[in-house]
Amino acid sequence: MSEPAAFDPKTATPFLTSRGHPGFLGMRYADHGDDWVELELPWREDLLGDEGQHVLASGPILSLMDMASGLAIWKAMDKFQAIATLDLRVDYVRPAREGAAVFGRSQCYRITRSAAFVRGLAHDGDVDDPVAHIQAVFMKIGGGPKRELPGG
Repeated sequence: MSEPAAFDPKTATPFLTSRGHPGFLGMRYADHGDDWVELELPWREDLLGDEGQHVLASGPILSLMDMASGLAIWKAMDKFQAIATLDLRVDYVRPAREGAAVFGRSQCYRITRSAAFVRGLAHDGDVDDPVAHIQAVFMKIGGGPKRELPGG
């Protein structure tokens, strides 16, 4: 039996972002490392928040960071496994520049038997001047040995 192929975010992202909410938002692969992934959210007028303001709404940025975080976890585990977002905190520092794409970079810094911990930031071209910071916890679903409950 051969070893399963390592998880490659560059290959997986087009498939994972071609449908559903990520597909509607137009997320694209940007870059990755051993435990981090960066995605791009292109600027679009229909993703703006308050009328009269040319500021990207917070929802698409939250979705960008959630997707980048999941990809970072799979890259750190080097495999695809079902996960669920338990807690995702976003601290918005400033609005994204008008007309600029937003990049979401998430790093998986710890994995336990049942959870994965992620941190990251969203920026519009300058990582030293972020749009938002995130901190998140994801639950790993399945994949571990099953234990019988006592008496049942």
